[in-house]
Amino acid sequence: MIRIAIVEDNNTLRHSLTDLLNQTDGMKCVASLGNLLNVVSEFNKSRPDVVVMDIGLPNISGIEGVRTVKENFSEVEVLMFTVFEDDDKIFEAIKAGASGYLLKKASPEEIIDAIRTLYYGGAPMSASIARKVIASFQHSIPHTKDDYSLTTRENEILNSLIDGLSYKKMAEKYFISVSTIRTHIRHIYEKLHVNSKSQAVAKVLKK
Repeated sequence: MIRIAIVEDNNTLRHSLTDLLNQTDGMKCVASLGNLLNVVSEFNKSRPDVVVMDIGLPNISGIEGVRTVKENFSEVEVLMFTVFEDDDKIFEAIKAGASGYLLKKASPEEIIDAIRTLYYGGAPMSASIARKVIASFQHSIPHTKDDYSLTTRENEILNSLIDGLSYKKMAEKYFISVSTIRTHIRHIYEKLHVNSKSQAVAKVLKK
């Protein structure tokens, strides 16, 4: 059972998302918040696995909310769910610790798929967002190789992480085992001096 929290100030949308999740097999909405004022105490009680969070929240922005969630619940995955498509918001959210970025025009099926992908180790993004992130990442690859001594395969796998591929999909793509994928990712983290995929992506994009 995937335990999901929603942070969304639009009451109608928040209730619709809650109903969608509770009607989906294998999912349960354990918290539904209109703002981030009591997010730490609420999540201490509800213990979500995944948070679906808006950016344009009252009082405290969703980007600051990602930082708060990751600082207090490092194992919780955050999916930004927003109308914002501009580069600054995308990269700020990723650098803050978000592992997925979905636009609000996404269909119910896309929302469910994104949550599952995030829970099982992927980095789901709306197609238009993924294109922007990949384009920025591709410009950064030469610097990454020079600065961090990543191998060609390690760069390919880092690219695949940004593209949202699961370990299983990467193994199929490169014709190697999931165990080998994990080894490559461990080496990437060591060379970049990071501890998670969101930190690795943020470091590359920032560079």
